[in-house]
Amino acid sequence: MKNIKNKHFLVLGRAGLDLYADPPGTRTEEAMGFSSALGGSAANIAVAISKLGGRASLISCVSDDAVGRYILNQLKAYGVACDHMHIVAGEARSSLAVVETRAENCQSVIYRNGASDFQLDNMHVQNISYSDYGALIVTGTSLAVEPSRSATLLAMKHARDAGLPVVIDIDYRPYSWANADEASQIYLGAAAMCNIVIGNDVEFGVMGEGLTLARKLVQSADVVIYKMGEKGSITLTGQQEFETGIYPVTALKPTGAGDAFMGAFITSWADGLDIKTCVKRGSAAAAIVVTKVGCAPAMPEAKELDQFMKDHA
Repeated sequence: MKNIKNKHFLVLGRAGLDLYADPPGTRTEEAMGFSSALGGSAANIAVAISKLGGRASLISCVSDDAVGRYILNQLKAYGVACDHMHIVAGEARSSLAVVETRAENCQSVIYRNGASDFQLDNMHVQNISYSDYGALIVTGTSLAVEPSRSATLLAMKHARDAGLPVVIDIDYRPYSWANADEASQIYLGAAAMCNIVIGNDVEFGVMGEGLTLARKLVQSADVVIYKMGEKGSITLTGQQEFETGIYPVTALKPTGAGDAFMGAFITSWADGLDIKTCVKRGSAAAAIVVTKVGCAPAMPEAKELDQFMKDHA
């Protein structure tokens, strides 16, 4: 795999506000109150990296209002650098998710109309000193619409030109795309620019032929990870293909696992661990997060992750 020269990562994508129905286990329509937390896939990944001993700088936009300021304050509290965060005026609003802490029939109501992170444009990514960082991590939702799509692809090009590994979490959200055919075309073009491609079986299915496509992508990528939920994952490199199981836990909710996986996997890779250990650490982080309320607050620190792996098979 392409080496990471340092543990300071650029992470590009959504940061938002999550509201969780209280108490845990409550359906939203029956909630007596809601607890707030930082949310958004890219923000969650950045927090995961920070809590595991790395550094993360988030590239995104938030709205010029109290919610946008809440998001920035939360990012800073978690140690995420905000020097590439941008405040956008006008009618754009930061993403809001109203979610439940329920393992079964978990409802998520997403408010994404006129999302501020979709206002990311070429100017926002043009003048970043990419060579200062270890890798660029992109969440695929940022590719759904313009101008964010072009800005994301430009950031990927700049990172490649600077010699950085480029990593994508496919992160397919159908409600953000015009249609599945467009998503497939854009994702395939972006994946061809990446050193690491991570997604689940549904996302690879949207892109093409599922596991068959994953095997094709590894011809250009260093690593492709094909996640299958409770069935674990299949990791493909140019030299090997192997399956990894999951750490069985009693889940409180299904959300946040993919973001935790990415954070633990990429920090482990930066530490020089072998690929199988990196995947196992990602799987362990995912297992921890689904047992807790929230996503960003649930991301484990390194000691917790190490202890979990000692205590669980």
